[in-house]
Amino acid sequence: MKKTLLIASLLAVGLVACSKPETPPAAKAAAEAAKEAAGKAADAAKEAVKETAEAAKQAGTAAVEATKATAADAAKATADTATAAGAATAAAAQSAADSAKAAADAAAAKAAQAAKK
Repeated sequence: MKKTLLIASLLAVGLVACSKPETPPAAKAAAEAAKEAAGKAADAAKEAVKETAEAAKQAGTAAVEATKATAADAAKATADTATAAGAATAAAAQSAADSAKAAADAAAAKAAQAAKK
């Protein structure tokens, strides 16, 4: 009976030892590769975010510079227009003054003729 008990206990220990699940080496390697790929993907995403932020910053700076240049051009065009308008106003004022003088001369001439009669 002692032998039977000994054999039964050895058989039980053998079954317990053999029943532990082992991860196949290929699965371990695949898990490590997936973990490493995920780490690289995260690093690449971080780098892409940095590059995108830098590109957005550069685009914003370029837009500001373009706006400044456009504003400067618009200010110059406005100044040129104002100068031209001033010149046109001066010419119109001179023309009006000439017309008024001619009308005054004509009225004076008529008045002189009327006084002679």
